[in-house]
Amino acid sequence: MLIEIAPPAFDVAVDLRYATDDNLTGRPVYRRAVCLLHPEAAARLTRAAELARGAGFRLRVYDAFRPVEAQWELWHALPDPVYIADPRLGSNHSRGVAVDLTLDGADGRSLDMGTPFDDMTERSHHGRADLPPAVQRNRALLLGIMTAAGWRHYDAEWWHYQLPDAERHPLLTDAAAGGRMMAGPVPGRVPAVA
Repeated sequence: MLIEIAPPAFDVAVDLRYATDDNLTGRPVYRRAVCLLHPEAAARLTRAAELARGAGFRLRVYDAFRPVEAQWELWHALPDPVYIADPRLGSNHSRGVAVDLTLDGADGRSLDMGTPFDDMTERSHHGRADLPPAVQRNRALLLGIMTAAGWRHYDAEWWHYQLPDAERHPLLTDAAAGGRMMAGPVPGRVPAVA
């Protein structure tokens, strides 16, 4: 069972980029902008949101549960296992236990993290010492909040966090989510390959 992540139950901004053209494919991957997580991940996201709020920030979620069908579309767009999990092996997003996010300031604008979300380059990796000090602080702040809430980071993407034992959860299709994200045709969509 997946839980919908949306205000007011969750104090986060939801900005699902794969439901828009603003992502690495250049087109919508999700037909509907529905943000879902496994209950354990949802509880940890609530804790992270509390910690962010206490520091004067708000979480902005770019992606959460990603059906296996969508993982194939991302793989077709960028078949690089450093940045896109091979769908034959499975993504932790497709288990409902990973989230892509950033921090918004009190003004509602996202903090400068040095690269945009989905920038699949080495500049997006954690621990970069060649970024401006303010960017390093912003990334460290996000890392601290997420780690304190029980999440584990992924080295190659400053925005990606997952449950420490993510692999124990099964991979889920859109049907497992009640067909809430991918149901119905999207013009120009590459057919999913199993």
